[in-house]
Amino acid sequence: MTGAVSSDRRRFLTAGAAVLGAAASAQLWLPAAARAAGTPLPDGVFSLGVSSGDPLPDGVVLWTRLAPDPLNGGGMPDRPVPVEWQLAEDPRFRKLVRQGTAQARPEYGHSVHVDVRGLRAGRAYWYRFRTSGQLSPVGRTRTAPHPHSSGGSLRMALASCQNWQHGYFTPYADMLDQDPDVVVFVGDYIYESTPSATGVRRHEGTGEPFSLVQYRNRYAQYRTDPDLAAMHANAPFVVTFDDHEVDNDFAGEIPQDPDKQPHDAFVARLTAAYQAFYEHMPVRATAVPDGPHIRMYRRLEFGRLARLNVLDTRQYRSDQATSQAGAQDPSLTMLGARQKRWLLNGLQDSPARWNLIASQIMMAETDLQVGEGKLWFYDAWDGYQAERNRFLQEFREVRNPVVLSGDRHLTMISDLKEDYADPDSDVVGAEFVGTSISSNGDQDQAAFRKEWDPRRPDNPHWKLLDAHRGYHLFDVRRDGIDAQVRVVDTVRQPTAAPSTLARLRVEAGRPGVEVVRPGPRGA
Repeated sequence: MTGAVSSDRRRFLTAGAAVLGAAASAQLWLPAAARAAGTPLPDGVFSLGVSSGDPLPDGVVLWTRLAPDPLNGGGMPDRPVPVEWQLAEDPRFRKLVRQGTAQARPEYGHSVHVDVRGLRAGRAYWYRFRTSGQLSPVGRTRTAPHPHSSGGSLRMALASCQNWQHGYFTPYADMLDQDPDVVVFVGDYIYESTPSATGVRRHEGTGEPFSLVQYRNRYAQYRTDPDLAAMHANAPFVVTFDDHEVDNDFAGEIPQDPDKQPHDAFVARLTAAYQAFYEHMPVRATAVPDGPHIRMYRRLEFGRLARLNVLDTRQYRSDQATSQAGAQDPSLTMLGARQKRWLLNGLQDSPARWNLIASQIMMAETDLQVGEGKLWFYDAWDGYQAERNRFLQEFREVRNPVVLSGDRHLTMISDLKEDYADPDSDVVGAEFVGTSISSNGDQDQAAFRKEWDPRRPDNPHWKLLDAHRGYHLFDVRRDGIDAQVRVVDTVRQPTAAPSTLARLRVEAGRPGVEVVRPGPRGA
């Protein structure tokens, strides 16, 4: 994803304010009579910004949601509203390539999902929306490379876990400067926790969300973060959810606390949560929920360079084990039979140089017990040992497998081993567990080291361990993946100083990951 287009993209970043100003004054899109037609909507219908997602070689999803009163149900009339959209080859919309009208319907929270097709592969486009005389911010997106292209490079950012109350989303400001082609978000876009008087910022509402309106309000609040909104407007996102989009540590239709949430009530909560997730994410119509079910696992191709398998590790899993013996029960599943077959087939048949797996939770082992014996997190892949080990054995026959994960609120970068019970077993892949955008806030680094450093001898596959907030940045090329751990000095303030904590490298044809430049104290 290099060449002449890149200079256009850099110019857009540096001239963003001018471009947005030009767009805001572009009153010639519709004649005055057409702008005045119909009952006008309240001001500020584009308060939640714009975004794009799931890029294909010939298409991309464009998103917005009309919400003049975003934290109080949206503030829209109970009727469909036509929303015009435009997509162009330039940020001033002089070279239009597609345009049309979509219906923002009340049953979907007046969200708009436009699945644009017929575009050119591997290039940047700009887009905007308009309704009732109001113009949205300008967004920039990018299509995937041509299906048969095997060269070039792909710049990808990995993000997860953004708790509004724990801090500002300052890592996105640095991510914007790094200008990724695509952002992979692997879960915990919102948190369902109650408002806290001690948080850096306070959740809206009076308690946890359970109803559709409550989940809509929570998503809308998160969407108002300026750094997140700017990043959404500048690169396509590929999103999936973890637990906090619904309820902490839920499994299938089993809540964290079944005694407090009866089955029928939790199914209603799932239905509301999945509906609100769809309404606020740039995903295709294949993700329109069917009651308490939503199709999230899917596959995206970036030419012959990379295949991205996006998992759903919540909806089909068995309930979590509560003991080591339970975690080794071969009947437990994280993915469910159908998704497991889909993933295995996609890995075995892949023509791609790199086979990437976006997994919400960590696949490599985390042995919490210092010294003899093992102690695992049962909510992660360690709690589903048989299924995890089957995949690790399969990785021996997969070309360059790399797992991209979240959940842990730590940077944990590891070699993936065929059998963690055997210290001498082969390395079969690499895993990058990205740290959080804001969850856990500004951690006490000395306390973190005191807790985690004693565990490192029992986890020799860990290559890097750190507790700063941030994200991971990858430059994917045929010969290797160059990774950066990008961190910020604080999330307690609206601005922060970014830096590169460490650089790492995965060589094509050589399983595992190597630290090129370690961070402080070797991270």
